[in-house]
Amino acid sequence: MYVVIFKATIKQLDAEYSQYAERLRQKAIEQYHCQKFESFTEGDQEIALSYWLSIENIHAWKKDTEHLTAQNIGQEKWYANYSVEVCQIARQYHSL
Repeated sequence: MYVVIFKATIKQLDAEYSQYAERLRQKAIEQYHCQKFESFTEGDQEIALSYWLSIENIHAWKKDTEHLTAQNIGQEKWYANYSVEVCQIARQYHSL
């Protein structure tokens, strides 16, 4: 299992952002086998975590045309800066 960690400083989020975010979240899950997606915002900071079964799925998602378009808009309009980390989860457990 892998997790992609997206961290950003928000410049401005608008209705277009909300539409893209919802559509792309569903697309990642339905077409690229993303297992789970969660995001959190505090002040002008955003963090999004997406969970994947394979690195190949992450690479395919990274090349998706609509995802690339959203990234370009994000760099120009929605985010002041961002970073992405791809990590392999060595161990995972939950409380009941």
